[in-house]
Amino acid sequence: MYTTCMFCRKPLGTNEVIESFPVGRRLAFDAARGRLWVVCRKCERWNLTPLEERWEAVEDCERIFRGTRIRVSTDNIGLARHPEGLTLVRIGEPMRPEFAAWRYGDQFGRRRKRQILYGAGAAVVVGGIVVGGLATGAISAFMASQAGNWVNIWRNARTLVKLHPDDGKVIKLKQPDLQGTRLRSAADELGFRIQIRKGKKTTWHEGEEARRFASNILPRINAAGGKKDAVQLAVDKIESSGHPERFLVDVAGRDGYRDKKGVPGYINKMPKTTRLALEMALHEEQERRALEGELWLLERAWVEAEEIAEISDNLLLPESADEFLRGHRGDRPGSG
Repeated sequence: MYTTCMFCRKPLGTNEVIESFPVGRRLAFDAARGRLWVVCRKCERWNLTPLEERWEAVEDCERIFRGTRIRVSTDNIGLARHPEGLTLVRIGEPMRPEFAAWRYGDQFGRRRKRQILYGAGAAVVVGGIVVGGLATGAISAFMASQAGNWVNIWRNARTLVKLHPDDGKVIKLKQPDLQGTRLRSAADELGFRIQIRKGKKTTWHEGEEARRFASNILPRINAAGGKKDAVQLAVDKIESSGHPERFLVDVAGRDGYRDKKGVPGYINKMPKTTRLALEMALHEEQERRALEGELWLLERAWVEAEEIAEISDNLLLPESADEFLRGHRGDRPGSG
């Protein structure tokens, strides 16, 4: 039984409510289809559980959900919180667009709020440390005005994504590297390939490796999440293509999203709703394949999640942030 998120590798937490599946603090389940997800409360992504672990747990979730006071409910989706802290999300019979809008609206909305808080906190802390520790007077004011630049420099120096190619090597990508990610049609035009840029070196990847890499990169590019209306527009984009797979192929084949040199296919040049839709489509295709029998894809994703070196979303703040904040809100030792 896996205990870490396959996407961000953070612990999924535990519960003492579902005896057959004591993993996770938020479980989503579809009893009619026999599906069970553990929702990571760190990155908000849904981890589809392996087939052999879900059947009894789904029955337990249904039984406990019915005996728990429902806090939010529509015709198709219910949300209940058990007294011991476990949140259960019951999926009824929604149309796919409705389910996608609800599911990703929650995910991208939380991501957006977190990014706003982290960005504001980083600017305040870095600016305060610079001013308080390095300068006074006029120099202090100048350094404070440059706080945003210091934050950007610090962010750009961090590794945001680690990719594991089939050759066993590790590709570490920083923010400037992510801006060089391109999506283009595969040679057979039945899929897509992805360009990965590390410094000045670029490599192309196809097939399942391309899907895996894109699934890891898109959440970082979409770190700011999106509002409800943006999520709905992203869902509509996928629906207009008729299928997530067709949407992926269509976007990869477009002759647009160009850089200053006119080179097409850059993900960071795509409209926000298109980027959100790409992340949704990749996630849904991964689940579809797992549900249709390609469970080795799901197993591999879990195994890689266990092996990936830890990258924390909240590391947007420096390690000295907690100490600095305590000192500036009156929590110094002996202060009360």
